[in-house]
Amino acid sequence: MGKVLIVYATRSEETKGIADLIAEGVRISGHEAELKRVNEIKNEEDLKGYDGYLFGSATYHGEMISSMKQLLFIAERAELKGKPGGAFGSYGWSGEAAGRIFDTMANIYGMDMVSDGPLMLKAGWVEGGIQAAQGYGKNLSAMM
Repeated sequence: MGKVLIVYATRSEETKGIADLIAEGVRISGHEAELKRVNEIKNEEDLKGYDGYLFGSATYHGEMISSMKQLLFIAERAELKGKPGGAFGSYGWSGEAAGRIFDTMANIYGMDMVSDGPLMLKAGWVEGGIQAAQGYGKNLSAMM
């Protein structure tokens, strides 16, 4: 059984809802999922000991939440190369945050990313959102 860390940045709790659904998909697949708000990660040591990683942020004015940017700088020192990873996010008008997180994980950290790209949802409760988010967790789990 593997252990997946899901870190999220949210203002309206929509991204947390998506993280919860992704965690369900990980657990359905027989793995352990640990969810943390982005401000719970203080240094690269807080990122160690996991078999897979999912980072998510809402998009505001075309950008990820600033605390997620800080996490990405911390994660750069965490030696995540080759680890399974994925990125997700909620959005109102645009969804750039998830793609930028995904690209950073793939190109800067050298992680083995989920093949279906970043998961972008307006909210987990929107039609098809539950299945998409759970499926994303299952897809990451299949990589471990």
